[in-house]
Amino acid sequence: MSDPVEIRVEKRFRHSRERVFDAFLDPSRVGDWLFHTPEGIMEQTDYDPRPGGSFAIFERRGADLARHFGRFVEIERPDRVVFDFWVDETPDEPTRVTVAFAPDGDGCVVTLTHDLAAAWASYARRTTAGWSMILDSLAGVMDHD
Repeated sequence: MSDPVEIRVEKRFRHSRERVFDAFLDPSRVGDWLFHTPEGIMEQTDYDPRPGGSFAIFERRGADLARHFGRFVEIERPDRVVFDFWVDETPDEPTRVTVAFAPDGDGCVVTLTHDLAAAWASYARRTTAGWSMILDSLAGVMDHD
């Protein structure tokens, strides 16, 4: 079995890490930024942010329904969130995503790492772009609060 490919995305926020951490786990706002695309229509956002809790986020993108699933493994406020992630109803091998929140002056830096299965290595660039867009969307939602 080949080693996973690590995707790493960093984003600086002008908000405290506690505020960004809390926004990351807010079920009432998750549909505004997580897996949300400008043209998409969010159809389902089940989000239970606690260790052992899960999420299912479905967005209509034209004729396609983008389906994202996960299970929270670890939540340490305000330092990190770890979850297993997959895009099929029943995953063969979920991948691991770790989101770290570090103070940076009056704001914070969020570092997201995704251990992408080697079989998906050809999607590394697309995955990096996707996570970058997601963190940008979270920042946009927070800047409008």
